[in-house]
Amino acid sequence: MSTVTSFLSAVFWGVLVLSVLVFVHEGGHFVSARAFGMRVTEFFLGLPSRFRISFKSRRYGTEFGITPLLLGGYNRICGMEQEADELLAPALAIVQREGRVAVPDLARELGIDEERAYGIVACLTDLAAIRPFYDEAAGEHPWQSAWPRHFDTLERDANLLTEYDPDHNFETPGTTAAGAPRPVHDQEAFLAHERARTYQGKGFVPRVVTLLAGPLVNIAVAFLLLVGSLVVTGIEINTNSNELGGVTEGSLAQEAGIRAGDTIVMFGGRDVATWTDLVDAIDQSLADGGDIAVAYERDGETFETTIKIPEDEKPQLIGVSAKLEVYHPSLAEASGYAFSYMRMVGGAVARIIMPQHTMEVMSQSSSIVGISAMASEAAASGISDLVLFAAAISMSLGFMNLLPIPPLDGGKILIEVVQLVLRRPLSPRAQSAVSYVGLAFFLFIFCFALKNDVVRLLGL
Repeated sequence: MSTVTSFLSAVFWGVLVLSVLVFVHEGGHFVSARAFGMRVTEFFLGLPSRFRISFKSRRYGTEFGITPLLLGGYNRICGMEQEADELLAPALAIVQREGRVAVPDLARELGIDEERAYGIVACLTDLAAIRPFYDEAAGEHPWQSAWPRHFDTLERDANLLTEYDPDHNFETPGTTAAGAPRPVHDQEAFLAHERARTYQGKGFVPRVVTLLAGPLVNIAVAFLLLVGSLVVTGIEINTNSNELGGVTEGSLAQEAGIRAGDTIVMFGGRDVATWTDLVDAIDQSLADGGDIAVAYERDGETFETTIKIPEDEKPQLIGVSAKLEVYHPSLAEASGYAFSYMRMVGGAVARIIMPQHTMEVMSQSSSIVGISAMASEAAASGISDLVLFAAAISMSLGFMNLLPIPPLDGGKILIEVVQLVLRRPLSPRAQSAVSYVGLAFFLFIFCFALKNDVVRLLGL
């Protein structure tokens, strides 16, 4: 039963910590995208699923909710995919003219095959310029594997703004309902109007800031958690006292009868008044060799004992540790500690793409299995340890996503920079090829990290 309980605890805490942190990451993307006027149709805690609890925001048009697949989160920012068909504008104009159109009819009017027509309406749907219409009478539903037969217009106000656009107002005269005809006079200008409100329609800076927002929010959250935990909970530090904080089980000190709480007053013939004195005396006595005479106080009485050093052995430790005390750093000190940790994590993550250090870093990495086990242990230790663990994972998640490897955010930023230098967009085919290479690399890392976790958990 204990094994089952441990397993369920690891699953629960691992999923909870990772889901919250990924949700926070996606929240950074969402806030930035909305700040730059990009359309965002969905924002969910959990992976996409037909089973969901959600509501649609009247202000943003975004569907917010939760799914049972609590392994992260996602949001759909419109226009993240490249559009490469010259018939997008006329196709959009046809849907606007008709209000609702069947894809076979659209294909005939454009003089193309249905497969290409479906590709076009998929691009327009990604722009939130039109929407799929699921005919329940025909057995269609939103979670079917294929696109429906029909697509229709969105509700638009007098200024052609949809529910996903800031400042839309459906109370004004000139508003048309979803599925109603709304002909446009200049089809190219209307397509440009739609693109301007999506990711691809924004400039280099808004796109890069939106990509950066997710990782930076993870790093900022980690920083705040670290500082808050250090200031509120404090950290344990060694006191410069000759009173022992602990004695290791089975150590030379324990065999000599020394216990935690004892105050060492003499060690190896040397008077001891501080922890520093004791450390120096231990080092010197072990270097000299032979049994060690010790005097200590316990409950107001002084006792003497001898630490027996086994023949033909030169131990480095006797098994004692200093007494600890909780120190509450100031806000400035805690911030300094957090900055130091941030630099350390950033440096460690960067080393993974340095060929000479890749295997070294990977040998110390953990997969979701190891993270779940550590999350369970942290939760069992108390809220403070769980907060520190969440901060560590959030920091790592943020820096990992900044690596210049597609499809990570850092990889997408790299593509944006390359496109800026080339002054033209990379083809969807080129971007897909680079993304597949990146996915293969991270699949390799995941398998290696999973192997590490299995070896550690099984004690191999």
